[in-house]
Amino acid sequence: MPSNPNEYNNFPLSRFESMLKTNDVYFFDSEEFEEIIQHYLENGKVALAKKATKLGLEQHPTSTNLKLFQIEMFIFENDLETAETLLDNLYMLEQNNEEVYIQKANIFSRRDDHKNAIKLLEKALKITDDESDVLSLIGMEYLFLEDFDSAKHYFMRCLEQDEQDYSALYNIIYCFEFLDEYEAAIDYLNDFLNKNPYCEVAWHQVGKMYYILKDYKKALAAFDFAIISDDRFIGAYLEKGKTLERLKKYEEAIESYSITLGLDDPTSFALLRIGKCHERLGNSELALQFFTKCVEEDSLLDKGWIAITDNYLKTKDYEKALYFIEKAINIDGENVLYWKRYARINLRLQHLEEAEHGFRRTLELGNYELETWLSRCDLLIKLGEFSAAVNNLFQATEFYPENAEIEFRLAGLFFILKETRKAEFHLKNGLKFNPEFLMILEELFPKVYLKSKVRQIITKHKNTSV
Repeated sequence: MPSNPNEYNNFPLSRFESMLKTNDVYFFDSEEFEEIIQHYLENGKVALAKKATKLGLEQHPTSTNLKLFQIEMFIFENDLETAETLLDNLYMLEQNNEEVYIQKANIFSRRDDHKNAIKLLEKALKITDDESDVLSLIGMEYLFLEDFDSAKHYFMRCLEQDEQDYSALYNIIYCFEFLDEYEAAIDYLNDFLNKNPYCEVAWHQVGKMYYILKDYKKALAAFDFAIISDDRFIGAYLEKGKTLERLKKYEEAIESYSITLGLDDPTSFALLRIGKCHERLGNSELALQFFTKCVEEDSLLDKGWIAITDNYLKTKDYEKALYFIEKAINIDGENVLYWKRYARINLRLQHLEEAEHGFRRTLELGNYELETWLSRCDLLIKLGEFSAAVNNLFQATEFYPENAEIEFRLAGLFFILKETRKAEFHLKNGLKFNPEFLMILEELFPKVYLKSKVRQIITKHKNTSV
């Protein structure tokens, strides 16, 4: 016999696990097997759930619920044909069992046939004693179809059945958000709050809607009501902190974020935001402390490493900034802004090849700002890679035609490459587009600027323009 009441509550489970260890065979009634399987599924132990289902069906081969669990396993493993065959057999015996329709709908959903899934769920709805769950499933199918109005309708019906179903409430607001119906979402939430005035989730969602609408004072009031309803609601404190930041009340924001640190394990988000607030207040050292705590809490949070990078950039400690920007890039190597920082930091350190690589990656990732093309070009010139610089500028002209900054650079490069006709062509283009950028030629190519042929073209242009 189990030694304590808690152990007694889990006695079938402990007996089952003991049986697995010893290879003995114990008898369990079908309901005990169902509890065991449900426990394993809820805890993500699918292999043990499968084993329990198999043993359960060996002892209770006619159990409908165990057969449904078996079908659920096959669906989970994407063995839809086997699941469908078993369901068809079960349907012949259990035509009034809503779970048969639900699992059949699950198969259709897995095959992206959401319309037929809905038809089956509508049948389940007619015979079920638990309308709320089926309404929620129908709502999800409409979400898959991106029919947000219909999804919203079914989630609303679900919430009417069970006002504690906060997942339905979240889904309703998600639909409103997707449809950009923020005011309508607030109206709906206010109606809900008239019946449930202490629903912290609803107040929290009202706050989020006002935040999106940039009505920060009303957002703040809503988050305060959420906290009054549940003073341990971490999400409300975090959103309140974000709102206070928008209102430039950084000390109050720090206070709100800090409360969350005492309610649960510190979140990297809260630590990052506290650091950002200290940064805004000019507390650089404190900011750095919190940024460091942030990455200690979550070493994969690239924004934390970026915050540290920017902190060192402000103090012009480029060596440390380089170390930390590389940390961020290792986490998110597709972020254009990170590569831009990487390029500029290396430029400050006179690491020209690394800086060029940074600008090149920025371009490869789709950032086609003129400054990026020009910065890379100037680095290639310094590295003596003149042909590569020309190719870079020709790519830039696809996005920035008739640009004097590009033309004067091309002129200088072609003079260096001794392609005089091309050089003269681009020099004349540069003078035509904007002669004020002639200084580029003088700064980047001083020897070219002093060439007699160049002086002649410049003089002729000036005389023509007078």
